[in-house]
Amino acid sequence: MKGAYELPSASPIVRILQITDPHLFATPDGQLLGVPTVKSFQAVLDAIQKEAFDYEIILATGDLVQDHNREAYHRFGQMVKQLKKPLFWIEGNHDLQPQMSNALGIYAQIQPHRHILLSNNWQVVLLDSHVFGKPGGKLSKSQLAWLAETLKNNAERYTLVVLHHNILPTNSAWLDQHSLSNPEQLADVLSDFPNVKAILHGHIHQEVDKKWMDYRVLATPSTCIQFKPNCDKFTLDIKSPGWRELNLMPNGVIKTVVKRLEDACFLPNFSATGY
Repeated sequence: MKGAYELPSASPIVRILQITDPHLFATPDGQLLGVPTVKSFQAVLDAIQKEAFDYEIILATGDLVQDHNREAYHRFGQMVKQLKKPLFWIEGNHDLQPQMSNALGIYAQIQPHRHILLSNNWQVVLLDSHVFGKPGGKLSKSQLAWLAETLKNNAERYTLVVLHHNILPTNSAWLDQHSLSNPEQLADVLSDFPNVKAILHGHIHQEVDKKWMDYRVLATPSTCIQFKPNCDKFTLDIKSPGWRELNLMPNGVIKTVVKRLEDACFLPNFSATGY
């Protein structure tokens, strides 16, 4: 496990950009259920750069690629160069190691660290919830132990915990079977650390801002297709690709907003029954 990445901030507010689930292919014309994911990702990157949000780091929260191809990770690395800020990533269920680490590791902008110290008040802890060959997630004993140690060693800092898989149900039977399988073990670790303020994830291709236990849980739209909540059968949403902006305040409050591309951008094949 790499040591912590320290990012001093001139501002008392720490600003973070989250992008998630781009599902890129090795070829530029690859499509996921009718959506050309390279084009939708590029459209999101273009829109981000038109915003006034002056983020300090980027969190890429899994499923960076769809086809398990090393070249797709290189495509991701090349595309995010334009954002020009340190980028930290975690594995999703569609990602594959060691191709992921090996490919992303050659880009100076992309950092391997899973622990980020921000300003004097905050830390971000990135957890690996992916299970090889399975769409659902689980936090291993070693991940949980490392989380507990990291929180104990930095108990005075407010904490944002980041993973790929969802904890709260989406009320969609097809999707909820692929949630994090051991949230109660995560809750046991977090219960000793009141400075944990939120849990941030991807995976479900939809926006969430709810409470779980005493923790705020945030999920963010994909940069490609969107899954419609409250649908037991696989159902795609008409909503457009998006991203999340987070402001970590010096008093422990998180102010955040989800932004999307214009309506009717990159509509998928709504007759699809799975992927």
